[in-house]
Formats: sequence, C-alpha cells, structure tokens
Amino acid sequence: MLPGPDAVLADLERGFAAVSAGEPIPADVLSSPEPTADDDTLAREAALLTGRDFWSTREGDGIRSLVLVDGPHGVRRQAGTADNLGFNQSIPSTCFPPGVGLGSTWNPALVREVGAALGREARALGVDVLLGPAINIKRSPLGGRTFEYLSEDPRLTGALATEYVHGLQSTGVGASLKHFAVNNQETDRMRVDAQVDDRALREIYLPAFEQVVTEAQPATVMSAYNAINGAFASENEWLLTELLRDEWGFEGLVVSDWGAIKDRVQALKAGLDLEMPGTGDEGTEAILAAVRDGRLDRSVVERSVARLARLAERTAAAAGDDGGGRAIDADAHHDLARRAAGEAVVLLRNENATLPLRRGQHVAVLGQLAVEPQFQGGGSSHVNPTRLDIPLEELRERLGHDVVFAAGYDRKNAEADERLRGEAVEAARNADVAVVFAGLYEEDQSEGFDRTHIDLPESHVHLITAVAAVAARTVVVLSNGGVVSLEPWHDSVDAIVEGWALGQAVGSALASVLTGEINPSGRLAETIPLRLADTPSYLSFPGENEVVRYSEGVFVGYRYYTAVGREVRYLFGHGLSYTTFTSGLEVEVTGADSAVARVTVTNTGPVAGAHVVQLYAAPTHTPVRRPVRELAGFAKVSLEPGASTTVELPLGRRAFAFWDTPNSRWWVAPGGYAVQLGASAADIVAERTIELDGDVDAPQVLSLESTVGDWFGHPVVGPALMQAMMAGASAEQLAAAESNGNMLRMVESMPMGQFARFPGVEIPDEALDQLIALSTDADAAHADLAGAQQ
Repeated sequence: MLPGPDAVLADLERGFAAVSAGEPIPADVLSSPEPTADDDTLAREAALLTGRDFWSTREGDGIRSLVLVDGPHGVRRQAGTADNLGFNQSIPSTCFPPGVGLGSTWNPALVREVGAALGREARALGVDVLLGPAINIKRSPLGGRTFEYLSEDPRLTGALATEYVHGLQSTGVGASLKHFAVNNQETDRMRVDAQVDDRALREIYLPAFEQVVTEAQPATVMSAYNAINGAFASENEWLLTELLRDEWGFEGLVVSDWGAIKDRVQALKAGLDLEMPGTGDEGTEAILAAVRDGRLDRSVVERSVARLARLAERTAAAAGDDGGGRAIDADAHHDLARRAAGEAVVLLRNENATLPLRRGQHVAVLGQLAVEPQFQGGGSSHVNPTRLDIPLEELRERLGHDVVFAAGYDRKNAEADERLRGEAVEAARNADVAVVFAGLYEEDQSEGFDRTHIDLPESHVHLITAVAAVAARTVVVLSNGGVVSLEPWHDSVDAIVEGWALGQAVGSALASVLTGEINPSGRLAETIPLRLADTPSYLSFPGENEVVRYSEGVFVGYRYYTAVGREVRYLFGHGLSYTTFTSGLEVEVTGADSAVARVTVTNTGPVAGAHVVQLYAAPTHTPVRRPVRELAGFAKVSLEPGASTTVELPLGRRAFAFWDTPNSRWWVAPGGYAVQLGASAADIVAERTIELDGDVDAPQVLSLESTVGDWFGHPVVGPALMQAMMAGASAEQLAAAESNGNMLRMVESMPMGQFARFPGVEIPDEALDQLIALSTDADAAHADLAGAQQ
C-alpha cells in the first residue's frame, strides 16, 4: 500500500532535520516505495472507469468490455472507429421517428414498442447500452436538439420516456437516460451555467428524469455538459448523489456525456462512475494520484467499479446468444416505424374538408422535399436508415399516376428557385389540390448549435404564397425537427399537416395521412407561437457570458401562454382528425390529495380514429403563483364509428402539488381544484371542481422575530391576541381601528418584538411569553393528532 500523507510528511521532516544537522538524507527517504500488488489492483480498478476508446469500455478483473452507442431513435453502430462524430455513414439500422415525432404520438404503449425494437437491433449489433432516451424539456423552439426531445411538458415526457426504457431494457440492452440535467441549449453547452430556481427545477426540468428513474430504473444515466447553478452536472454531488441516488433511489451507473468531465476526481467523488470516451491514462493517473495523497478514498473507486460490474452482468447476452450478429426483421421494424410516424403526424388545419385526398382528383405535388425528404436532425443521433420511403412515390401509389410534380425550389441552387417556382405555380393552377412540401434541412437543426429564428427558408415561403394565390385548394406539408413559424401564409392555405421529423417511413406515413389511409391522431407536444418574440424565454435564451438565466421560472410553454393570455397559432395538445369525438367527464375524490377521473369518449363521426384524452388540473386558490392549468393525465383511445369507451385516469398527489421552496417539499394546498378536460391546453370542453383537504402544517411556533401578520394569523394565538388588545382599548381606539381597515396591513410585516413596544401598543413581555407558550402547545397538540391519525 502506498504511504498516506502523514507518512510522507514524516519522511520530509526527517529529511529536513538531517540536512539541518549536516548529515546525509536517510536512504529510505530518497527512495520511492516499491509498488505492491495492492497498488496494481487499484491501478486496474481506476483504469476500468475510463473508456477504452470512443464507444467501448475497458475489460479486466472479470468485467467484460461494454459497447455504448448513440441513439435515441436508431442504433448508430460504427464499423471500427471511422465515424466518431456522425460525419460518415454507420451500419444501417431502422430510423424510427426522433423524439419530436414520438412526443406527438401521445402514445406510451407505442413508444414502448419502439423501445423494444431498438433493443432488438442494438442486441443484434452487439450493443450493450443505447444512449437514449433524450428527455430534456423544450424550453425554447430555438434549441438545436429539440428534434431529439419529446415535449415542453414534463408529465408527457416522463410517461413516454418511462415506456421507452421499459421496452428497450426488456431486451437486455441498457438505456442511458440523458442529458441529466437542464440541457436545453447547444450554445456554449460545455461551459454554460444554467441558473434555475428550485421550483422550476423540481416542477419542470427534473420530474421526467425522476419518473423514469423511479418507475423504470434505467441501466445508466448520462450527465449533461452544462453547469447547474454554478456546479457542472458531471461534478455535481447534489445532482448525482443526493438527488439521483439518495432521494430517487437510482441503482445504476452514471456515465459522462462524451468529453464532459473537467475534473475527473471531483466527478468521481460527486457520483459519476464512467468517463467516456477514453482519455488514455490521464483519468486513471488523476484517480491514482488522488488516492495516494488522500484526496479520494479508495472505497469510492471500488464502488464505481462495482456499479460497472453490475452493468456488465445486467446487459450480458443470454446463454447461447453471443449478443451480436443476429438478423433482425427489417420489414417488421419498418412497419413499426411507419405506424409510429403515422401517429406522430399532427393535422393542424383542414378547412372545407380539403383532406383527405381522393382518387380521381388531379393533385400537384410541389417542393423538393417531396422527393428528397427530411426525416431526422443532425449530429450524434444521425442514423443510416435501412430504407427510405419517398413521399411522391407513396402518393402516386395511393392516388394513381395522375399526380404531377414540380420541384418548386432547389436547396443547392438558389438561382434556379424563381424558374422552379414558376413551374410549380403553373402545375398548381391546373390542379384540384396543390400539396406543397416545405420545412427545414438537417443542417438547419443539429446538435452543436441553436437556431437563430423559427422561419421557413425564404424559397419555401415564396412557393407557398405563390401557389396559394392560384390553386383551388392548397395543402402545406411540413417536415421540421423544431417548431417553425406558420406566418404570414397560414390563413391563405386550406390545410396544414405538421410532419415533424418522421424517420425512414416519412413518405408512407405522410401519404397515408394525406389520403385517409391513416386518420391523423397526433397532438402537439409543444406550442407553435405567432412570433419568436412571444416565447417565454425570448429575452434570456441562450444567455450571455457563459450564463443563462431561466427567468421564466415554471412558466414554460403553454404554462406561460395561458397564464398571460398570450395568443399563439396553435397551443400544446392541439390536433385535428377526420372524424369527431364527444367526451363526458366525472371526477371522484379518493383521498386528501388525490382523485380519479373517468372520461367516456364516443366516436360520433364516419370513420375510425384515435382520440387523445387530455386532463388538466387548475388550482382555484394557491399560496404561490402557479400556471392556470397543468397537464395532469392523458390517454389515447382508438374507436370505430359510433363506439364508446370509458377511461379511468388516477390523479395522484403530484397532479395537484407544487414545490414548496422554503421547506424543500412537495405541497398540496387545501382547497378547490378544477379538473379540466381539454382538446388542447386552451380548448377546455368540460370541467369538474373538487375540494381537497391537502396538506396542513402544524401552527407556527411564534417568536418575537415572527411578524405581526404571523401572530394575528395564528389559529390559536391570533384570536387570543386580538381579544386581549380589544379588551383594553378605549371606545375611541376601537372606532379608529374600525374606520382604518389598513392599520393592520401597515404593520403586518413588522417583527412582533418591535411592534409590541410601539407607543399606544405596549404589550407586556409576560403577555408575549404566555402567547409564545400557547403557540408551542398548539404545535405539540397538532403533532399528537397527526401521530394518532397515522
């Protein structure tokens, strides 16, 4: 064992003493201690905690090497190390809809299927851990990776991500929940300090992570690049140990985002186990030096190695299965990708029943994206698909070849745009319906940078407005990983289909929705504003001087728009169908802080379809400023024409609670709550008001530092104090107090110790002492009652 700091210090003192006495330095002081077997063991253990290369861990001490590769919407397995950053092609795998698409399905069961398919492909490609799901909240539409993230709402995000992890890990492949936490921008992502208040953290940015951890136990959690309130996520002990492990009960391994660690030793002490990618011997040497000089206890190293060993065991292939090289059913997975993409499409607008398209109509398909579709974003999640459905080809298959095409614009040759637009306008003029494909390209939405605006390319906007001016009917089909503005052309077109980024089945999914083969059932998982300047983070995103302040607090997305009455183009939860539904709502209180809602849904239209039940909780009175309403539960149901079903949605404590910052706890305020059934966060179709007992604190134990308001508001002391003061007051004082209703309000924030000495008040010390004792007795009585009730 290497000497500790005390032994080293003792040797130094002996050496100095010898020099001072004119004697030679003892030989044992000059010589280095011989390495021991114990030292070798420590070195091997420390080496296991940094990657072997870009995608794999080291092996040793009975722990096999693990392979971790990018997701989350496909398996990006590299052949060797030729493509570490997503610049080249990876081994083909199914490209499912990215998070922006899966979020709009509002279908946890479907997302679980996708997760299981991803697990099968990962296992077939020899992958142990897939780096996904990505579940950060969409704080701003400008975020470069919003195409990977699921929603602006933590409840929707958490429910979908939990099922993703269940599905993925059912195959034996581990999930890596990312990016933990508050990773909502790409600008300065490796340096920026996200300054977020406690309520916003607990109510917006952490609940989805909490739900996945507590309900699905992901194999790993990936720490984010950014700092949170001054401490980098990779080196944040409160985040990685106190919250993640001690409070939420996480049992797995924490891995760094690639290249995130600034201080390897501090990261290890904070609870980060595995550094990725490999950094040679640098990380290992830092750990060894810290153990030698006493800055790091060896048990911390051993603890992380044990977690790595458990991960290796947990993700090991079953007996007889080498974990790699197995064939997958590419056709079945493509069909699943198509089904997921079909449910992700959101029909935003459909005037005059323009959609669905029908055989026999003369249809003009316009826009280069119809033949060169955009189906995912850029960066580390870029997937090399097993195949790619082309929208124009799929439309012709369904409508016949009486479908004409004109490019309308050229992404690589802007000089040709005017000519191409003219050709498209002529095609539209002669058609029954013009279908314009518009959107963003992969280079517009990628890891590594944020967008600077939400506008479509100018050539796309010019094409839409020119076609809408001449066409009998105009449909706009959007392909975009992040929200885009629908201005100024929105009112001039008849139908708008939000196609997001839909993965490799983009063409068949869009064609199926446009022709009615699939009845659209997607709902917005994020709000589409009228202007970028209307968004809640507009003035603070992406920050400056390596700091971003989350000044909007809990008022993110629809929570902000509904709170301030800000008009938007389409709010969270919006989505149309080719059929109609009616719903009835009943709510029953089931406890002091819980209820259950029963919603009966009937398909009153002519075709089968799926409907998303959206329940919102709206407090009628609250001690803190809260959103007007928040998503409390949801469900997706499919019904044939004329059919009905009843869904039961439990509304637990957290559906009604807010984070009580001064006391660091979730709190349900007693009183009334409206349980609202919405077609969106703005369109409430039914509501029921319930009364909840909620949480009640023991009466405050008063002191002379407590305010006058605290004293008079105390349920026991307040009435006694008022009675005593009024008993000694003259008729003139009583009349003056009655006529001046603001008197108490003027002094209610003053400490009682000061107020009691005011001329004309002068409450005796012994009286104050008696009242303080009374408050102490009331607190004790409340505690006894609470204990008896338990």
